[in-house]
Amino acid sequence: MEQRPTGLITPVLLAGCAIILVSFAVRASFGVFQIPIAEEFNWPRSEFSLAIAIQNLAWGIGQPIFAAMAEKVGDRKAIVLGALTYALGLVLSSAAVSPIEHQIYEVLVGFGVAGTGFGVILAVVGRASAPEHRSMSLAIATAAGSAGQVFGAPLAEWMLGFLTWQSVFLVFAAAILAMLVFLPFMRSPAPAKAQASLVREEGMGEILSRALRDPSFAFIFLGFFSCGYQLAFITAHFPAFVTEMCGPILSGSMLDTLGISSTSALGAVAISVIGLANILGTLAAGWAGNRYPKKYLLAGIYLGRTTVASAFILSPITPESVLIFSLLMGSLWLATVPLTSGLIAHIYGLRYMGTLYGIVFFSHQLGGFLGIWLGGVLHDLYGNYTLVWWIGVGVGAFSALIHLPVRERAMGLQPA
Repeated sequence: MEQRPTGLITPVLLAGCAIILVSFAVRASFGVFQIPIAEEFNWPRSEFSLAIAIQNLAWGIGQPIFAAMAEKVGDRKAIVLGALTYALGLVLSSAAVSPIEHQIYEVLVGFGVAGTGFGVILAVVGRASAPEHRSMSLAIATAAGSAGQVFGAPLAEWMLGFLTWQSVFLVFAAAILAMLVFLPFMRSPAPAKAQASLVREEGMGEILSRALRDPSFAFIFLGFFSCGYQLAFITAHFPAFVTEMCGPILSGSMLDTLGISSTSALGAVAISVIGLANILGTLAAGWAGNRYPKKYLLAGIYLGRTTVASAFILSPITPESVLIFSLLMGSLWLATVPLTSGLIAHIYGLRYMGTLYGIVFFSHQLGGFLGIWLGGVLHDLYGNYTLVWWIGVGVGAFSALIHLPVRERAMGLQPA
């Protein structure tokens, strides 16, 4: 049997980071297209918001499907299929001229993200990591998604300065296909076999059945909902929110001297700042996950998000408050992912970690669908995003509480 590497930095980890980085750079840019597409076709905000919401829901549906496919037919085949689906969705979206076309094609994009995102890649990285490095490896791979977010939205905003949004979609489709150059390095050892005389290996059906009967799995599932709601709403609507609600950038200010002279540019930069701050926040979560109970760390992160969002909405929206919020929220952004996936691996084992995480991630994407869709609908109804923000505060507080009763102990293999 192929041996698992003992060091932290491995070819599998580096290749996984590269794939997630490109995949998430494209995904994180969709909020930048809200206003350009709505203005070109004179659509209400809810139309393209629904397309992005459907993308997130398709991502959630596709996550356990691609994870199970990877565990049955091979990780690399699942990643190739995901990349091809992702690129096709972007190409078709570039030619879409009606809301229903965008909404249909975003199903393909969502499935593509599922095949090139956390569910598949984190499972490979987790299996390829030494136990003492697993939490940190998962954190590094998750942070790569934030690295993509750092330049994804600003890159889209920059390209929109001299390209149409349709051309930017085509450039992104090419980038998705180009990331397959890293595929040969995505090799991980087969799951370790327990001693045959003492235990037997459980099948996927048995593991799923045990997890679905476990109240802790239900708590993790419900708790991940608010993460999806908050992240997806902010990713999809924050650039437009900043463009419309933020106070002016003063001539001669620090932002102006840095070339950020408009609130639309500030909105794209805010998404980048969130991603940059989250690189450190996610790595810190991975470090802490090896040393402290993950359920308490998750509860603390959700409580922190609730506090930061409440303070932001209750304060005047200025360029300074936008950047402060982006830094603070960014430090808590994807920090939940290595802790949640690590918690699942710790309780239920590595063999079907991808499938189990995919099921939990579906809750995340249900929240994402609701956050994006409500953002568009309530903005059209009330002309602002205030109510959507406060719903996010409420579900964040719920997630902080629901993680507390999780029983963080490994469920052992069954006797032979």
